[in-house]
Amino acid sequence: MIAHHKARLLAARPTVGMNWTFEYEPGREHPGPDGGRIIATEHELIYLDKEGRIRVKGPNGGVGGLAFAVPAPGTRPSLATRNGDDAIFETYLNHRNITGYDRREAETVWALYKALTDNKPLKDATRDDGRKLVQRFKDAGNKTATVTKKVGWLRAAVELAIDEGKLKFNPFSSVVPKNDDEQERLPLDDADMKACRRDLDKLREADQLLFRILATTGMRLSEAFEIKDESKEKGVRFCIVGKKTEQSLRRVPFPTAVLPFLPQAIRGPLFAGDTADVRRETRGTSQRLNRFLNECGITDARKVVHSLRHRAQDRLRAAGAPQDVREALLGHSKVTVGEGYGIGFPVPLLKRWIDKVGF
Repeated sequence: MIAHHKARLLAARPTVGMNWTFEYEPGREHPGPDGGRIIATEHELIYLDKEGRIRVKGPNGGVGGLAFAVPAPGTRPSLATRNGDDAIFETYLNHRNITGYDRREAETVWALYKALTDNKPLKDATRDDGRKLVQRFKDAGNKTATVTKKVGWLRAAVELAIDEGKLKFNPFSSVVPKNDDEQERLPLDDADMKACRRDLDKLREADQLLFRILATTGMRLSEAFEIKDESKEKGVRFCIVGKKTEQSLRRVPFPTAVLPFLPQAIRGPLFAGDTADVRRETRGTSQRLNRFLNECGITDARKVVHSLRHRAQDRLRAAGAPQDVREALLGHSKVTVGEGYGIGFPVPLLKRWIDKVGF
């Protein structure tokens, strides 16, 4: 940006100056290497991989060639600055304390919107502009849920701006059509679990413990990475997990089948990752565990590590666990006024039911 500004200053002089030559036409998307994309702005190039993640950034072109044109009187370039829409989006990210992978994803979506609409101000944007973004993600092969999540960053930012009186209309609201295109997930059956138990020692020790916890509790993989300490209620050890939604926050007793493999007391992250980015760590772990399922002979694409959660739900249902108990163990599907009172079922009662899942 500094080099570009200097070139414009030189060009504004009535003497021989230098031209800035763009490598890619600004305000557009261009095909990138390995199936990725390149978003070109007036100042920089944003290289995205085929999944839409930012890989690297660089200047869009450089100074080159002589310029002899004399500028019109009174024209003087100014340094490009962030506009009000950028401030709105950054306010949202800071307000929600969004960091790491999520922040990078949100910033990528925002950059893509600006490229697709030629930096159209949010106050002038319509739902058709929002639909351009939706179509771009769908053309890239994203499922409806993924598109909803990505566009959701901009929808939430505008909603906050509307609440604060900065905007009046949300161009990203109701722009993702409802479509049941998610692949069905099947629970692991008894034969699958037998194969997993037989080959469990193929996993490294930490992954063995993780697989046992996922199988016996029905936790989401990301929730297992939230286990950093434990508590006791009437002698029953339990942990608190569930940051995905308000409904998922819950107390989960450690099942009898997993207790012999736990440390005597959990006083720190049970599954400390190799990186500081939990999202990246869970993705890597998910790939390892899904590869393990394939090595066990479980090759049905509908059976993945998340199938352990479906299995837990089926095992609890088959054991006769009431729906409210199942929701207390796996995460509520909805929040009601009554659920806002008290702290829920006693942990010893939940322990008797969670042991029905087994390993």
